[in-house]
Amino acid sequence: MLFDRLADLSLTVESVDLDLRERDTSSEFVRATTTVALDGEGTTGRGEDVTYDRDAQHEFVEAGPPDLSGEYTVAEFAEVVAEHDLFPTAPDRAEFRNYRRWAFESAALDLALRQADTNLASALDRAYDPVSFVVSTRLGEPPSTDRLKRLLEISPDLSFKLDPTPDWTADLAADVADAATVRILDLKGQYEGTDVDVPADPDLYQLVVDEFPDAVVEDPALTDETRAVLADHEDMVSWDHPITGIQSIEDRPFDPEWLNVKPSRFGSLESLLDTIEYCLERDVQLYGGGQFELGVGRGQIQALASLCYPDGPNDVAPAGYNDPEPPDELPASPLEPPADPVGFGW
Repeated sequence: MLFDRLADLSLTVESVDLDLRERDTSSEFVRATTTVALDGEGTTGRGEDVTYDRDAQHEFVEAGPPDLSGEYTVAEFAEVVAEHDLFPTAPDRAEFRNYRRWAFESAALDLALRQADTNLASALDRAYDPVSFVVSTRLGEPPSTDRLKRLLEISPDLSFKLDPTPDWTADLAADVADAATVRILDLKGQYEGTDVDVPADPDLYQLVVDEFPDAVVEDPALTDETRAVLADHEDMVSWDHPITGIQSIEDRPFDPEWLNVKPSRFGSLESLLDTIEYCLERDVQLYGGGQFELGVGRGQIQALASLCYPDGPNDVAPAGYNDPEPPDELPASPLEPPADPVGFGW
């Protein structure tokens, strides 16, 4: 078992620090995340809280972290963190509790690996491979191919993950298909009560499967009408938002061929690794998912992709691709592993 290779790693925590970061994004919102830093024995392990609530991030930093000083194994630290309420006030969305817990568990893993002077690949007895990635972007209001063309100027071989919306026309979809290689189309039909909800639209779903027959279709909302559209395309369907562990996979309406792995959704390192192993044993095709990480979280999802699903359409592009105005020089896909990695990440 993958987690068993990490569970007994030891770590010493002497102090905990929090660092808030903010940045404008290409999706026209200000992203705020908090880096959790665990210090001990002259080194630091870091994780990133990707909670999508800017006020909750500020409140977290103002309240300060819990006292977690002590000596642990990775498994013991996870048990202690699970006993803490990491939110000064209850979060708006229950899933945010997993996001914050993941920040602490990933920081603990990073610290344990650094204190042992090793890296995640060595600890898991696996190898870092080059990571293929796609760029996730929106097409603006009104939607157009302008941003796709700008990104392709930077890296001509890019592939994309896009979010179709009901205002996509047949002409726009054809223009997108002509302009770029689209690997994933995220219908965002599994979200409720968020700013990114997209209602079930059978006409949109039909447009997507007709115009992009080789793409993965992520998170459809299943109604009688959309089920009819997808009946012959279940092999294209992937799940993201609902996936929080093995049970959530078994609860899907049909056995999935594809899954998006976002570590923070699982909360715990054990649940994440057990789920990855479960999928690899069943030939479920995996790819990594990003959440506009601003710090070490991005490198950590790249490291996991490198070790477990390097050839997938990984939504783990370098952070510069998420800038409203991306720089002229950015790494191309695939990302090469670092020469001498230490800890959890790149």
